[in-house]
Amino acid sequence: MIEPQQLDRVFTALADAGRRGMVERLSIGPATVKQLAEPHGMRLPSALKHLKVLEDGGIVASRKVGRTRTYTIEPTALSGIDDWVRQRQTAMNQAFDRLVQAMKDFPEEESE
Repeated sequence: MIEPQQLDRVFTALADAGRRGMVERLSIGPATVKQLAEPHGMRLPSALKHLKVLEDGGIVASRKVGRTRTYTIEPTALSGIDDWVRQRQTAMNQAFDRLVQAMKDFPEEESE
Protein backbone atom coordinates (compact mmCIF):
# COMPACT_ATOMS: atom_id res chain seq x y z
CA MET A 1 0.00 0.00 0.00
CA ILE A 2 1.29 3.43 -0.91
CA GLU A 3 1.88 6.02 1.81
CA PRO A 4 -0.55 8.97 1.69
CA GLN A 5 2.30 11.47 1.27
CA GLN A 6 3.72 9.51 -1.67
CA LEU A 7 0.27 9.29 -3.25
CA ASP A 8 -0.03 13.09 -2.87
CA ARG A 9 3.32 13.55 -4.64
CA VAL A 10 2.25 11.29 -7.50
CA PHE A 11 -1.06 13.10 -7.98
CA THR A 12 0.69 16.48 -7.74
CA ALA A 13 3.22 15.38 -10.35
CA LEU A 14 0.46 14.26 -12.70
CA ALA A 15 -1.71 17.36 -12.15
CA ASP A 16 0.07 19.31 -14.89
CA ALA A 17 -0.70 18.58 -18.56
CA GLY A 18 2.91 19.15 -19.60
CA ARG A 19 4.19 16.65 -17.05
CA ARG A 20 1.57 14.11 -18.12
CA GLY A 21 2.77 14.62 -21.69
CA MET A 22 6.33 13.91 -20.57
CA VAL A 23 5.17 10.72 -18.85
CA GLU A 24 3.34 9.66 -22.02
CA ARG A 25 6.50 10.28 -24.05
CA LEU A 26 8.63 8.34 -21.56
CA SER A 27 6.20 5.41 -21.70
CA ILE A 28 7.60 4.63 -25.17
CA GLY A 29 11.23 4.87 -24.06
CA PRO A 30 13.99 6.97 -22.49
CA ALA A 31 14.37 10.61 -23.57
CA THR A 32 16.65 13.55 -22.99
CA VAL A 33 15.51 16.79 -21.39
CA LYS A 34 15.53 18.44 -24.81
CA GLN A 35 13.37 15.70 -26.33
CA LEU A 36 10.89 16.07 -23.48
CA ALA A 37 10.83 19.87 -23.57
CA GLU A 38 10.42 20.47 -27.32
CA PRO A 39 6.89 19.09 -27.87
CA HIS A 40 5.60 21.35 -25.08
CA GLY A 41 7.44 24.47 -26.19
CA MET A 42 9.34 24.56 -22.91
CA ARG A 43 12.75 25.97 -22.30
CA LEU A 44 15.21 23.56 -20.71
CA PRO A 45 15.18 25.17 -17.22
CA SER A 46 11.37 24.96 -17.13
CA ALA A 47 11.44 21.35 -18.34
CA LEU A 48 13.99 20.49 -15.67
CA LYS A 49 11.68 21.91 -12.98
CA HIS A 50 8.81 19.76 -14.26
CA LEU A 51 11.05 16.71 -14.42
CA LYS A 52 12.16 17.35 -10.83
CA VAL A 53 8.51 17.22 -9.74
CA LEU A 54 8.07 13.94 -11.63
CA GLU A 55 11.24 12.58 -10.06
CA ASP A 56 10.13 13.65 -6.57
CA GLY A 57 6.86 11.83 -7.24
CA GLY A 58 8.79 8.66 -8.04
CA ILE A 59 7.44 8.58 -11.58
CA VAL A 60 10.70 9.10 -13.45
CA ALA A 61 14.39 8.50 -12.86
CA SER A 62 17.30 10.30 -14.44
CA ARG A 63 20.81 9.38 -15.39
CA LYS A 64 23.54 11.76 -16.46
CA VAL A 65 26.22 10.64 -18.90
CA GLY A 66 28.61 13.42 -19.76
CA ARG A 67 26.51 16.51 -20.43
CA THR A 68 23.39 14.58 -21.36
CA ARG A 69 20.69 13.78 -18.81
CA THR A 70 18.33 11.01 -19.85
CA TYR A 71 15.02 10.23 -18.16
CA THR A 72 13.16 6.95 -17.92
CA ILE A 73 9.80 6.09 -16.45
CA GLU A 74 9.81 4.05 -13.26
CA PRO A 75 8.06 0.76 -14.07
CA THR A 76 6.03 0.58 -10.85
CA ALA A 77 5.46 4.31 -10.49
CA LEU A 78 1.71 4.23 -11.07
CA SER A 79 0.95 0.99 -9.23
CA GLY A 80 0.14 2.97 -6.08
CA ILE A 81 -2.57 4.81 -7.97
CA ASP A 82 -3.92 1.48 -9.23
CA ASP A 83 -4.10 0.20 -5.65
CA TRP A 84 -5.79 3.38 -4.42
CA VAL A 85 -8.38 3.31 -7.22
CA ARG A 86 -9.03 -0.40 -6.70
CA GLN A 87 -9.69 0.21 -2.99
CA ARG A 88 -12.15 3.01 -3.81
CA GLN A 89 -13.90 0.81 -6.40
CA THR A 90 -14.21 -2.02 -3.89
CA ALA A 91 -15.71 0.32 -1.28
CA MET A 92 -18.17 1.76 -3.81
CA ASN A 93 -19.22 -1.69 -5.02
CA GLN A 94 -19.82 -2.78 -1.44
CA ALA A 95 -21.95 0.31 -0.82
CA PHE A 96 -24.02 -0.41 -3.93
CA ASP A 97 -24.42 -4.04 -2.86
CA ARG A 98 -25.74 -2.84 0.51
CA LEU A 99 -28.13 -0.45 -1.24
CA VAL A 100 -29.45 -3.22 -3.49
CA GLN A 101 -29.95 -5.47 -0.46
CA ALA A 102 -31.73 -2.68 1.46
CA MET A 103 -34.06 -2.12 -1.49
CA LYS A 104 -34.87 -5.84 -1.56
CA ASP A 105 -35.56 -5.83 2.18
CA PHE A 106 -38.24 -3.13 1.89
CA PRO A 107 -41.49 -4.22 0.29
CA GLU A 108 -42.58 -2.25 -2.73
CA GLU A 109 -45.47 0.09 -2.19
CA GLU A 110 -48.56 -0.84 -4.13
CA SER A 111 -49.86 1.84 -6.44
CA GLU A 112 -53.52 2.71 -6.26
